[in-house]
Amino acid sequence: MTNTDTEIKKLYYSISEVCKLTDLKSYVLRYWETEFRELKPPKNRAGNRTYRKKDIDTINKIKELLYNKKFTIEGARNQLAITPQISDSSDDDTTEKSKSTVTSTKEASVLLEVRDQLKSILDIINT
Repeated sequence: MTNTDTEIKKLYYSISEVCKLTDLKSYVLRYWETEFRELKPPKNRAGNRTYRKKDIDTINKIKELLYNKKFTIEGARNQLAITPQISDSSDDDTTEKSKSTVTSTKEASVLLEVRDQLKSILDIINT
């Protein structure tokens, strides 16, 4: 269990609380919302973002991909599409998300197959 898991005890978190939990700046979180469709925290009546545990988990996954594994934003976006997401039962579009994940997984497997074939061709050329 990570340090973040032990700190998460509330149902909703403000952007400043999420910044402290993830060690990220608020402008980074707002930018990631524009780049990653998986990260769409709802807003309350005052217009403030309300992050849930699944949002924080998504943020941590994005942070891991971008900062530790050195993915580009496009690469991290593709990796998130491949990785099955834990869906929240309160989401109305759960089936739509699962359909897009299945499609993305198929596309990713096709791309991986093409990559392997291109590597084989390159090996033949280089020998």
